[in-house]
Amino acid sequence: MITPEQNRLLTETGPGTPGGKLLRQYWQPIARSTELPEGSPPVPIRIMSEDLVMFRDDQGRVGLLGRLCSHRRTDLSYGRIENGGLRCLYHGWLYDVQGRCLDQPAEPEHSTLKCEVKHKAYPCREVSGLIFTYMGEGAPPILPDYEFLRYDENHRMLSKVYMDCNWLQAIEGNIDPAHLSYLHRPVRPVDARAVPGSTQSADAYYRGDTRPTLEYEHTDYGLRIYSIRKSGEREKYVRITNFIMPNKTAVVGNEGRIGQGYQVNWHTPIDDTHHLRFDIAFNRVKPFSIETNRRTNAVDITHDGHLLRNIGNRYQQNRAEMITKNFTGMGGNFIVHDAFAVETPGPIHDRTQEFLGSTDIMIVAARKQLLAGIQAVQDGKEPMHVIRDESRNDMSEMVVRSEVMPVETDHRKFWKNATASKAALVPGE
Repeated sequence: MITPEQNRLLTETGPGTPGGKLLRQYWQPIARSTELPEGSPPVPIRIMSEDLVMFRDDQGRVGLLGRLCSHRRTDLSYGRIENGGLRCLYHGWLYDVQGRCLDQPAEPEHSTLKCEVKHKAYPCREVSGLIFTYMGEGAPPILPDYEFLRYDENHRMLSKVYMDCNWLQAIEGNIDPAHLSYLHRPVRPVDARAVPGSTQSADAYYRGDTRPTLEYEHTDYGLRIYSIRKSGEREKYVRITNFIMPNKTAVVGNEGRIGQGYQVNWHTPIDDTHHLRFDIAFNRVKPFSIETNRRTNAVDITHDGHLLRNIGNRYQQNRAEMITKNFTGMGGNFIVHDAFAVETPGPIHDRTQEFLGSTDIMIVAARKQLLAGIQAVQDGKEPMHVIRDESRNDMSEMVVRSEVMPVETDHRKFWKNATASKAALVPGE
């Protein structure tokens, strides 16, 4: 259980809040590149309680500006893309991606007023189909060299979903291995893909041992999480996932990715009661069937990222299907199950009312890391996993594994035999 003050520190993300200052120390995804094609109109967007406008200028550069014009506060998302920037419709003020005012056509010809204007602007980068922004003060840090950001569209798949809750409760769901034995369980085993080292699927182990041994260790990027389940008398099933400071996780993926890649869930706050969940799945060995995955997602997710099964319609729960199909009766899409689990506690989970158990040790550890990060920023220091030196930009020890092994194997060491740098396939080869 944490205090009301700690819960506030962890969940408030607006400008000037301690938690917001922590999240602003890092690059954050705000959209997929496909949402902002060449020639598209500006897009109003809200990130960490700031109302902004995202646009692609006529040179192909992405900009993120304060939504209201510095002149008379008119909404720039209605503006024109032209002459190297975004032009306000009211009096024609023109802003570039850096927030510089390039033109004030109603001012006297030799006026220097435009040189005094510094409109709110945040730097943006496009990497592997995602648009990132840095909303902190000073020079941006290095975007970490994550393996999952190296792959082209044939070997990675992106999705974005709006979630009706605070970002933190979704992260805490991602780092909870115990729920795999229940929340996503089909009534009858349907996953025929064998775990490396076994002839059985992961689902068989989640069913067979509902009381996993859970461990974690601190890393330079956050936490390495181990869940160990029994597999007969001489073997064990080990699953390694990661909490990555401050708002993402790397977990075992689906769609044939066992042993070939993994999935990252990255949670960007819209405000304190809503957030964007970006799922980045990659396979370093085999290309995805993009059309198959598009059809699968279209069953439960609209083209703009809203869940068709949602809290407003009780996730279309069917109690007959709880007997014939799966544990929740909410269809087979894991993200719908996740939404149910993290949205129903309320927009901001009241952690002061929790009754935590032994399965929650990773959640407690992650909260402590976040609180330590908030304190570091308050003390004028940089928090964990802010990278400014390329020599420290080695993410090869951020490894996701799912494997059956002899009981005597030291699971805290075995993953080192297959770090990301050794296992990666160069994209395009």
